[in-house]
Amino acid sequence: MLVHRSMHPDWLSNAYLVGDEPGGTAVFVDSGAPLEPLVQAAEEERLTVTHLLTTHSHPDHVAGDDELVRRYGLEIVKGDLVTGGLVVRALETPGHSDDGLSFVVNEIVCFTGDTLFRDAVGGGDVERVRHSVMDVLMPLPPEIRVLPGHTEETTIAREAEENPFVRVWSGAEPEGTERVQVGGDPATLLVWSPDYDGKGKAWVRFDDGRERILGGSRVQRG
Repeated sequence: MLVHRSMHPDWLSNAYLVGDEPGGTAVFVDSGAPLEPLVQAAEEERLTVTHLLTTHSHPDHVAGDDELVRRYGLEIVKGDLVTGGLVVRALETPGHSDDGLSFVVNEIVCFTGDTLFRDAVGGGDVERVRHSVMDVLMPLPPEIRVLPGHTEETTIAREAEENPFVRVWSGAEPEGTERVQVGGDPATLLVWSPDYDGKGKAWVRFDDGRERILGGSRVQRG
């Protein structure tokens, strides 16, 4: 299987081209990155591109949809798909967005959008994100490559061992107890992790019981 990636220099969002073999069939996954490197890769590999898979509809992941549809006449797919030698399973992974999907291709790679990253998870509704990560993605085979919507790839096995959110949700580590402020509201910092933008990611519980996963730049520590 062939996988090519392009990343936006500002958004750090990824777009992918996935092919079954040189001279075979391919699909795009998301479009929020420079597309020309992927178009060139498709030409060099002599690939026939048939579909565009969309992990979720946020602008940094669909910015190039119209261009790809015009260029290739693609169908945008938000479900299971078999095309050429590619077998795609669509997994519902909401939380960061209501329409979040992850795509497992040939049981080798999983495109997780903004649900699971290297060392972090997507911001949003805690229970929905936790369900998508722990009940849908983490049961996948440990060797599966995780290709997220932003920056670098990882594996299911690595995130099971090293992702701070996964370690707390699995019971391997306790919740944190650090007191913080978020927009002037007092809260407890339950998890702090690195994030793709270098600003960190936080799971907080406000004193009124509300919980949220949000960008670290919104958390005042110390």
